[in-house]
Formats: sequence, C-alpha cells, structure tokens
Amino acid sequence: MNYYLGIDIGATKSHALIADENGKAVGFGATGPGNHEVVGWEGYRRVLQEITRQALDSAGVEISQIRGAGFGIAGYDWPSQRDPTLKGIATLGLDCPLEAVNDAVLGIFAGSSEGWGISIISGTGENCWGVDRDRRYAHMTGNGALMGEYGGAGTIVARALQEVAKAWGRRGPETALAAAFIRRTGASDLDDMLEGLVLERYRLGAADAPLVFQVAEGGDPVAVEVLRWAGRELADMINGVSRQLGFTEQPFEVVMIGSTFKGGRLLVGPMKDAVRAVNSNARFVRLHAAPVVGAVLLGMEQAGMDGYTVREQLIRTAGDIF
Repeated sequence: MNYYLGIDIGATKSHALIADENGKAVGFGATGPGNHEVVGWEGYRRVLQEITRQALDSAGVEISQIRGAGFGIAGYDWPSQRDPTLKGIATLGLDCPLEAVNDAVLGIFAGSSEGWGISIISGTGENCWGVDRDRRYAHMTGNGALMGEYGGAGTIVARALQEVAKAWGRRGPETALAAAFIRRTGASDLDDMLEGLVLERYRLGAADAPLVFQVAEGGDPVAVEVLRWAGRELADMINGVSRQLGFTEQPFEVVMIGSTFKGGRLLVGPMKDAVRAVNSNARFVRLHAAPVVGAVLLGMEQAGMDGYTVREQLIRTAGDIF
C-alpha cells in the first residue's frame, strides 16, 4: 500500500494528514502555530516534526512508506523563503517527491473541482492566491493594510471603528456601530471608548467582526457600507490574481475560505458583483474540506498520482478524523 503525507502549517494551528492510495485518511496530527513569522524557523521545524510524528504513529506507518508529500506553509510568501522552508522539511527524513506552497493554495487543491483556480481568504486576515493548469502561481503580498490589501475580519473592524470616529468628529453620519462597540468594550460612553482605545485601556479586534455583521443586518447603512467595502476589496485582490494568470476571458473557480464568509450576502454579494464585472465566467465555491486535504492531493501529484479520482473519499474520511 502506498501512503501520502499532507501538512498544513498555520499561524494559529497546524495539521498533518496521511492517506492511502485509495483516498482513505489513516493518520492525523495537530498542534498550534508553525508559521515562522510567529514561532521562528526553529519553532517551525519543531511543529513539522511533532505533527508528522503524530500522524505516522496514529496511522501505524513508517516514514519510509510515504510515497509523496505536500506542504502548505503560512508565511511562505517569497522566493527567498524557499530555502529555509525546504530545510525545515528535510529534517523529517522523507525519501519521496515533495512540494511546498503557501498555505492559501491548499484551499484551491481541496476546494476546486480540478485543482486549479483562485482562493480568496477572509478570516482573521486576508490573502489571495491563484494557480493555473500548468502550475503557474500568482498572489497578493499577504501583508494586509501595509500593502493595501483588505477584507478580513481585522480590517472590517478597523474600518468600522474609523466610521465611528468620523461620526464622533462630525465628519460622517451617525451609526449604530458606536453603541455596539461601547457595549462590547464596557466603556461608559463614546468619549470614554475612543480615549480608551487610543490609550489601550480597551481593545477591539478581528474577533469582534460578527458585531459589525449584526449591526449591518439590523439595517444600519454605515455598517452595511463597511461590509460592501470589504467585499469590493476582496474582489480587487481576486481580479488582480486573475489578471496575473490571464483568467479574465475563461471560466474558473474562486474558492472562498474563512469564517468571514459566513456573514453572507452583505459581504459576498458585492464581492461577486465586482469580480464578475471583470471575470464574467467566474464561479464561486465555499471550501468545506479541511485545507490539509489539499496538501495530501499535492503530495499525490508529486508522486504522479491523480488524487482527484479519490478526492471525495479523502474528504469524507478526513472529516471522520477531524
């Protein structure tokens, strides 16, 4: 029996999955963050080794039995990072074909019907990657507001707070977001909240994004516009990656990844409209499989196997493990 290893290294959690040639998930490992930007390169190597050992032990498989391996690595954004990324993988002692990509690409492998397209991530942060049939990659910087990339939960809350501050300073319309944020922080009034946020007595962050959605669903026009803005910003990244890959005149899938998309139509609608204004044949799908499934499929590809013949089995059995 041939076995394949997939690893998803994230900024908050990391997973390893082993599957056999029939697409049956047989081993699993999990731990916390492995992104070198969070834990350093030594921490990255430790996480790789820990979750690989867990997966091998639970599968009852030796490392020598792995025939192909795929890795999705958060923080692997630039060519200069390839060498330390692969050096960390080399500590596992694999003797098989392997490949490493940014973790955002795993959603394309796991969520698209043919293993190519564009992934748009809107979770705590935001990112966008694409890959074509010939395995040519394109992407945004993944550096958020610094590079003008917006649309994740953190930037939604930041934009909503800016609108509250504009209303306070008589630069914009009143908004129910103010009262919602006052309640969330426990401030006595708007003056106290703004002062407390500046002086760091209070905090608002990505975890508070559902509050913006709630206020928008209640009909507040400022909150509605914040979500529309976020949707348009996400679309801007998708359109950029589409142009890089030459997708604008052809059908392709956009895989939506992240908890923010659970907010529904007020964000997703404007995003789809703005994407289709540039890419009339774009089709949108939600990622329902664990991203690490995409890493296993990448590993199968390295070994010359078409993993898409067993993808549904892999998704189903991996879901039984998670």
